[in-house]
Order: sequence, then C-alpha cells, then structure tokens
Amino acid sequence: MRLLPYAPSPRPPQRSLATRRTKPGPPCALPFPDALRAAAAATAAAMSISLSLLTGDAVGAERPRGPELCRDGAAAETKEEVRRSEVVTNEQLVEEAWEVVNEGFLPDAGSRPWSPEMWMKKKQDIVQTSIRSRSRAHDIIQKMLANLGDPYTRFLTPSEFSKMSKYDMTGIGLNLREIPDGNGSSKLMVLGLILDGPAHSAGVRQGDELLSVNGIDVMGKSAFDVSSMLQGPKDTFVTIKVKHGNCGPVEPLKVQRQLVARTPVFYRLEKRENEDSAIGYIHIKEFNAVAKKDLVSALKRLQNSGASYFVLDLRDNLGGLVQAGIETAKLFLNKGDTVIYTAGRDRQVQNTIVAEREPLVTTPLMVLVNNRTASASEIVASALHDNCKAVLVGEKTFGKGLIQSVFELHDGSGIVVTVGKYVTPNHKDINGNGIEPDYRRIPDFNEATEYLSRCRSKELS
Repeated sequence: MRLLPYAPSPRPPQRSLATRRTKPGPPCALPFPDALRAAAAATAAAMSISLSLLTGDAVGAERPRGPELCRDGAAAETKEEVRRSEVVTNEQLVEEAWEVVNEGFLPDAGSRPWSPEMWMKKKQDIVQTSIRSRSRAHDIIQKMLANLGDPYTRFLTPSEFSKMSKYDMTGIGLNLREIPDGNGSSKLMVLGLILDGPAHSAGVRQGDELLSVNGIDVMGKSAFDVSSMLQGPKDTFVTIKVKHGNCGPVEPLKVQRQLVARTPVFYRLEKRENEDSAIGYIHIKEFNAVAKKDLVSALKRLQNSGASYFVLDLRDNLGGLVQAGIETAKLFLNKGDTVIYTAGRDRQVQNTIVAEREPLVTTPLMVLVNNRTASASEIVASALHDNCKAVLVGEKTFGKGLIQSVFELHDGSGIVVTVGKYVTPNHKDINGNGIEPDYRRIPDFNEATEYLSRCRSKELS
C-alpha cells in the first residue's frame, strides 16, 4: 500500500452568520504490518500536499550535484513488472484495509468507542467468511470503516483514488513528491501526471526527477514551494529540467501553462475618518497553491500604500491546502514561534511546526473568523492568536482539526483514514472545539493593540 497526504475540507453548517497526483507507483510486496510502516516512513519524508509539513530554502542558482549511483534500468523494469502482476485476494484486500486502520487510526476521531482489541474482534468476524467477489470486498471495507463513526475515514474506489492521486497544484498537470536522496537532502520526483496535460505533452514522464525551474535548482526545496514556482498566467511558458528515470538522460523542456489556480486573495486600502492612518484589508477565500505568493504581494503593496494596520478576513474560508495555511501563518510569526503541533498514534504524525524566518509584517493584525472558518484557516487563526500576533474577531470557528492520509490498496482502490489531529501553540485541541474569538465585534485598533501588548507581557512573564 502507498500513503498519500490529504486534508479534505469539512462539511460546513448550512447557515452563515458572517457579514480548500499522478498515480503513485505500484505497491511494495511487504507483509502486514511492515508494508504500512514502510509506506508511512516514506511519506513522512516525502509529504507533498495538504498534510505535508514542509519547508523550502531560499531561491538560488543551480547547484552542482554529487555523483549518484544508478540501478540497472532493465532490472528495475523487470521488478516493476513483477509487482504489477501481483494478484491480491479479496480476503487479503480487506485485511490490508483493516491493517491500515489498526496501525494509524486516531481513536478519538470517531463517534464510537475504538481500541485495538475491539478492532481485532472485527477482523476475526470478517475473516471467518469467504469473500467471493471484489465488489463484495469493497462493500465490506466500506461498512468496516463506517463502523468507526468518523465522517472523514472512508473508502475510495479505484476511479475515485485515481482522480485524487492526480490532483494538480502546479498548473502544468503534474504532482510532485519529496524523496530522500540518501545525503540528508531530498529530491523532487514526478509521482503524478495528467495524461495529455501540458507536462506530459512536453515530454515529462512519471518517475522523472525535477532538477530545475527556469534555471533555478530545486534540490532540497519543498514540493509546495516548487509547485508555486511552476504556477503562472495561462498560456505562458515555464522551462524545466528533468532527469528521466533513475539513470536516464537530463533534458530541458519548455512547458506551456494551461491550468492555473485562481487567486483567493482580495485586498483594498481603507482610509479611516478623521485619521491619517490607513487599514490594509485582505480577504482570503481559500488556501490554494498561489495563496501565499499572492498574499505576500498584497501585503507589500498595502504597506507601500501606507497601511498602518491589517485586517485578515478568514470568514467562510473552509481551508484547502494545509501547507498553504502553515506558510501563510509563518509570514506573521517570529523565527522559532510554533505554528501548530500535530499529534497521533504513529510517531511519523507527531510533529512541531515552527517559523524559520523573521516575519514579513510586524504591524498590528486583526483576524476575522466565523463558524465557517475551518481546517487550514483555523491553523492560521490559532497560530497568530496564540503567539500574540493578532486578535480574533467574530464567532467561534468550525472546529475541524483532524489529519487524514490516503492509502492506496493493492487493487488500485484506497482509503482515507484519520491519523492525527492539530493542536494549537497553546496546546488546545481544535477538532470539535473550534477557536473562541477575543472580540465579537470589531474593536478600536488602539484597544486591539493594547490587548496584544498585554498578551505579550503575559507570554514573557
């Protein structure tokens, strides 16, 4: 089985009180639970989209790369064919799905009691019967997952998994994942490719390594940052350099962008009556691949136009790419500040995410939230609030703080499993609780500034 990171948007309440990969390679033939552990370990080092907790270094020119050992292409191809020809029985498929839950499911995610002992009894009940068809195996997996009482843990048919695994955030039809290079760094591999998409038409193939974008070396950079580098206006071109396969040739390719993420960032400068100061108002509708880049541009333009304060509007923002939310929060935090904690049964899920650089903006900040502020938006809101960088104004947030991972099963189907949760810098569980605002109505900025000053004093004492 192979694990993919994922963070779906929650199902929001219907009422608002307010004024969101190329198919992975074949599964490894490993016994349970070793296969799961191997997949989890690989993913922790190679997470790429919404659950990924990645960092990127500064942009620089291409760097010379050290010598690399290559496996024999023919031998690797033969092993690939052997894996593809493997047949899994219906019983083994159900057991594989059972094992994924047994190894990583977060017990407090579901509405029903769960324990390894109870789950073992479920397995014993299942394996006593013969499963005569693949569709019956899929039905059993669906019912087994539904028994957990977690709306986010669910089964994906092969077609549903294929669509999800080909999710594109680059704008040229490919999906990247970080793979450890054995030297303490990482390289970016093409593990998702939309057939007949821009990259595929230009000559990129699944399994290629991406070396550079517009002459900038991407070695050691995060998949998230490089995906943003690939983005651009529709019909413009981006030049990439790829290495085909493990030992293939290096080839520069010119790719025409045909798909582009729309900006979720809208901003304006508001002048206050009888005052010289101005407010920079920024509304982020969702966190997608271009959210951070466009937010940086908005902040700089508003600062240059004289903004003394900023209002960040996250109302009705259901989330999107978690990594985009994390990168957004870092723009306002001091170096070393905690963005979010992740907790789960598996050590690979347990992590502390911190800001690596000094903030882009240090002026007072107000964040607007409501009951449709969820997931990645709640990460941003809690990070800025708990680090005394912003006051929260509005309503209690939605309370979606669970982490899902997507596992590919041996027949090409998959399951989405809740494996962890987000905990705020002040160690509060977001899921099911939401985040309470500091003010219900917008306060005077002097009052908000005093509140933040008291917050910092208490933090330092």
